[in-house]
Amino acid sequence: MPYWRCLARAAKDAALMHRFANPARFLKIARPLTGWLFWPGLLLLLVGSACGLFLTPADYLQGQTVRILYIHVPAAWLGMGGWSGIAIAALMQLVWKHPLAAVAGRAIAAPGALFTAICLMTGSIWGRPTWGTWWEWDGRMTSMLVLFFLYLGYIALGNASALQAQQGGVSNVTAIFGLVGAINIPIINRSVVWWNSLHQGPSITLRGSSIDGSLLWPLGLTLLGFTLLFGAIVLMRMRAILAQNKVEARMQRLARG
Repeated sequence: MPYWRCLARAAKDAALMHRFANPARFLKIARPLTGWLFWPGLLLLLVGSACGLFLTPADYLQGQTVRILYIHVPAAWLGMGGWSGIAIAALMQLVWKHPLAAVAGRAIAAPGALFTAICLMTGSIWGRPTWGTWWEWDGRMTSMLVLFFLYLGYIALGNASALQAQQGGVSNVTAIFGLVGAINIPIINRSVVWWNSLHQGPSITLRGSSIDGSLLWPLGLTLLGFTLLFGAIVLMRMRAILAQNKVEARMQRLARG
C-alpha cells in the first residue's frame, strides 16, 4: 500500500477514535449500553452459577471443590483483562491524547482490583483442600498478588494526581505506570509453564481443553456473564466520573463568578 494511503487510513482511524471523545456523545451511547451489558450479564452469571452448582458432576479427584472454578477462572480472566484495558487506555492517552482515555483507565482500576482480589481469595479457598495449604509462593499466585498491588498503586497514583481534579482522569505518570505494569500480564499467563508450580498448567488453550466437557460448559456462561458485568461497571464508573467533573466545573465557575 502506498505511503500516502497509509497516512490517509491512519488519519481516518484517528478521526473515528476521537468521534466519541465528546463526553455528551459518549454518554448518549453509554447510558443504554450499560443496561444492555448489565442485565444479560447478570442473567448469564446466575444461570451459569446454578448449572455449575447443581447440574455438573463432582470431579473424580477434587470432588465438590472443583465448582469454585466457575468464579475463580472468570475472576482471574478479568483481573488480567482489566489491566490490559488500563494499558490500552494509557497508550491512547499518551500517544493519541484521547480525552476519555484517562477516565477509562481510572474507571477500570477499581473493578479490576476487585476481581483480582476475588481470584486470590477463591484460589486460596480452592487450594486448601487440594494442596493442603492456603497459600504457596509459586509463580502464578505470586504474580497475581503483584497484580493486585499494582492495581492499588495505580488507584493511589490516580487519586493523588493533580490532573485528576481537572479532568477526572490520571496524569501521564500514572498512565506510564499502567503501561509498565502490563509486563506482569504475560508473566502471569506463562508462570505455570516457566516455573515448577503447585498450580495446574494451562487448562484451556487454542488446541483444546483438559477440562471434561461435563464440567466445562457452565464456565462459558459465567465467563461471559462476568465479562458483561465488568463492562457495565466500567461504563457506570465512567459516567459517574464525568458527572462529577461537570459538577466540579460548575462549582468552579460559580466560585469565579
